[in-house]
Amino acid sequence: MTRATLDVERVICRLADIQAPGARGFTIGTGDWPLRGLVVRVGNEVRGYVNHCPHAGHPLNLQPHRFLTPDNALILCSSHGALFDKLTGYCVAGPCAGRSLRPVPLTLESGFVMLADRVDASALAAAD
Repeated sequence: MTRATLDVERVICRLADIQAPGARGFTIGTGDWPLRGLVVRVGNEVRGYVNHCPHAGHPLNLQPHRFLTPDNALILCSSHGALFDKLTGYCVAGPCAGRSLRPVPLTLESGFVMLADRVDASALAAAD
């Protein structure tokens, strides 16, 4: 697939825009309730999650693109300190222990991180 044939409405960012390890926030859609999420990179793998704490229902980050612990080992909820596994979204410590972040299905195409085909971004955003 070439850049000219990419569905630009599904593009989140270039894989190269995310440090390894690292994370990046994104917004897909328009209006009052777009999908706000994060992508996490572990090596050449990426995982996507809705940017929504299962404990308090607010965004995980207080500053743009700041989703990881200082050692980049886990996803951190900046408000209450909950810690999530990067590859599964499972909460390993904190007030929502045992719960998980909602996954956002992703694909890698031509060096771009993209929403997977048939993902309904509006439905993911409305599930908050």
